[in-house]
Amino acid sequence: MKSFIISMLFCMLACQANAQCVTKVSHSKAVKTDVVTTGDVTIRKPDYICITTDGGRDQLLMDGTQFTMTQKGKKHVTDSRKNPLFADFHAVLKAVINQQPIPTSNDIKVATKGSEQTVTITPSTEKRQLFTSFVLVVDSKTSAMKRLRMNGRSESYTEYTFK
Repeated sequence: MKSFIISMLFCMLACQANAQCVTKVSHSKAVKTDVVTTGDVTIRKPDYICITTDGGRDQLLMDGTQFTMTQKGKKHVTDSRKNPLFADFHAVLKAVINQQPIPTSNDIKVATKGSEQTVTITPSTEKRQLFTSFVLVVDSKTSAMKRLRMNGRSESYTEYTFK
């Protein structure tokens, strides 16, 4: 718990120092109205991303290979060294942050339309996970992230739009 609080404070301070605005839409098939919140995102080389929304109560943090997601008080932690979906996600995000070519594999598809690249990560494994796929839209000229959609089970999703 102590490390989570320290991580959260660090993320919030970092976001205030060098932040970009983000809008988060949480969609659930069971709920009629989507939940929309706003917040900040901080990106640092080589592989650190901190997204906080809803006054810091919700957080998505990638710090190296470790991913921590806090939503509605529930904390989910995974490591890309142990989770194939997050391994691909980590490789793509690290390439975007460092303005390198986006890797491709059987689980990663890249489509280019105009100045946008749409990266879809769908795991080939049948392992039940919190998310079924990720879709990241990147400005191919600036390597700026435009949207990140994390698709869940039962047609639910969380989508971040970066400004």
